[in-house]
Amino acid sequence: MTSAAPSAAGAASPAASPERSARRRRLGGWIAIAVVVLLVGGVGAVLASVSQWAERGALDPESAGPDGAMAVVNILREHGVEVVVARDHTTARAALDGQSATLVMPDTPALSDEAVAGLADGARDAVLLAPRARTLRLLLHGSSPAGYGTAAPSSPGCDVADARRAGAIVAGAVYRPGDGVAACYPSGDGHALLVHDTGAHRVSAVDGRALFVNESLADDGNAALAINLMGRHGRVVWYMPGVGDTDLAGGAPTLGDLTPPWVSPAIVLLLVAGIAAAVWRGRRFGPLVAERLPVTVRASETTEGRARLYARARDTVHAADQLRIAALARLARLLGLGPAASAAEIADAAADRLAWDRRAVRGILIDELPANDAALVALRDRLRHLEEAVRQAVRPERNTP
Repeated sequence: MTSAAPSAAGAASPAASPERSARRRRLGGWIAIAVVVLLVGGVGAVLASVSQWAERGALDPESAGPDGAMAVVNILREHGVEVVVARDHTTARAALDGQSATLVMPDTPALSDEAVAGLADGARDAVLLAPRARTLRLLLHGSSPAGYGTAAPSSPGCDVADARRAGAIVAGAVYRPGDGVAACYPSGDGHALLVHDTGAHRVSAVDGRALFVNESLADDGNAALAINLMGRHGRVVWYMPGVGDTDLAGGAPTLGDLTPPWVSPAIVLLLVAGIAAAVWRGRRFGPLVAERLPVTVRASETTEGRARLYARARDTVHAADQLRIAALARLARLLGLGPAASAAEIADAAADRLAWDRRAVRGILIDELPANDAALVALRDRLRHLEEAVRQAVRPERNTP
């Protein structure tokens, strides 16, 4: 009785071990799936942030990329100009309040007409970078876009001192001036620089994407023009609108606002159903089955398996090639030819030995292609007949007395 208990425990231990191993494998599989999901989510978040940075990188004063404007900011600071970067219109308005400053502003489609005009009026100078039709109409008395200039450098051609000191530039976008607006750098159908100066307030418009970004600032007179337009006062407020910076009521509608109310619950339900189906129908691996190696497979089984594959694929040409390869090997041994003998040499040697037509023998061993199963069977019979004839010719049977 005392010796039976250890025996029973020892017998139960091996049975329990595979079950624990299987549970550990299943748990490890779910952990691996969770890790992969987290990694994919992290990579997606990184890519989304990178793409968002790329969208905001153009003319960004804190961006060192090719489309950024950090080089202009550094030059302004080297000249003793204070540069304040504002990411929303409220901060920009507060930085301009009571200051003799220059407002540098790209196009701001998310702001209302009143907000755009209020920002420009709060600065002593306003430099518009790549403005669109609305901003030109509001701040430059009816000016409008005129396409793009030519690739050739253009001289100032105006009385604006800042442009004349800067020298020639290669224009990007060009504009048509409105009433009372000075126009410089004629190119194509418009001018690359518009300036409206009342003495107490000045507004300039220029294509900063083509002239003031990091990769093109050193070309021609671009850097000089940027410093002349932006560095007239001791402070520059560079307004770079951030995501969601708007004063319009409601803002842009989101995807959830544009879809019916039942879409979101339906998506959640489909996701839950997909996960449940994966858990329900997913393949579950059991414990490994021990198999003694090496495994011996009979040659007849391999031959029959290949034959079934050829028959299922209806590949009569491939099957004929296998029959011919075997027949050529046997004929080469019967005729005393070496392993380097080609199929044509074996066929010619067999024809000479039998005094048959060489073309007929080559047709059997090389040239003829069976089009169907019946032709394949006929070729097999002809190969067998040829092989038997060569065997009789090489090793004729001796008559016994």
